[in-house]
Amino acid sequence: MGVRTGLVSVTFRQLTADEVVDVAVGAGLAAVEWGGDVHVPLGNLNTAKRVKALCDDRGLSIAAYGSYLRAGSVDREEMRSAVATAAALGAPRIRVWAGNVGTADAGVGDRMAVTRGLAELADVAAGSGIEIAMEYHRNTLTDEVDSTITLLLDVGAPNLKTYWQPPVDLSDAECLDQLEALMPWLTTVHVFSWWPASNRLPLAGRESLWRPVLKRLAAEDREINALLEFVADDSPERLAKDAADLHSWI
Repeated sequence: MGVRTGLVSVTFRQLTADEVVDVAVGAGLAAVEWGGDVHVPLGNLNTAKRVKALCDDRGLSIAAYGSYLRAGSVDREEMRSAVATAAALGAPRIRVWAGNVGTADAGVGDRMAVTRGLAELADVAAGSGIEIAMEYHRNTLTDEVDSTITLLLDVGAPNLKTYWQPPVDLSDAECLDQLEALMPWLTTVHVFSWWPASNRLPLAGRESLWRPVLKRLAAEDREINALLEFVADDSPERLAKDAADLHSWI
């Protein structure tokens, strides 16, 4: 089915949901991942329904509900609230975080808690036909490929998936190796160009990474999201150029 382009709404926390939609549509993007910290707060079903209607009216799809739930430290009430919010938003998946400690520092208890938490999240979400997708991020148990795959296999839920994004200072070749290893469970890639360290570049600053990433995503027989995030200078004007480059590489 190919690559679906979109925007992570928290790229522009300073904008209203209406303005985020305007920017995304103006850039020719197809979908939005709506963040749970500003634009669609957890449990605010009226806001979720309003944002869904706003997207429907403008022809935008909902890529995900970008929650900040951390598996292993979430109670069942919060899980149900996240699922209800995602359902009201029309989101097919909820983005979550795999705990709050990195793989190198995690003890057996940390991993057990996160694994149980992910299993419970997946179970609660499955009742509404919603996926749980883990953010691929440092200082969590998805900060490396082997740990991420271990979580996916240990939980074993068909609706537990993962995101991917390029880790800080990782070479193009190493990034592509990670992407390939995670491909069976991959739903979404967060697209941005940081180099070196967390220095934000225009997307074209890492064209040598993103062209082969997008080519690999396009080879899959399912739709995978490529969502722009961390635009240089937090500039809505910058998004249009990054989106144009993204589309030209697909």
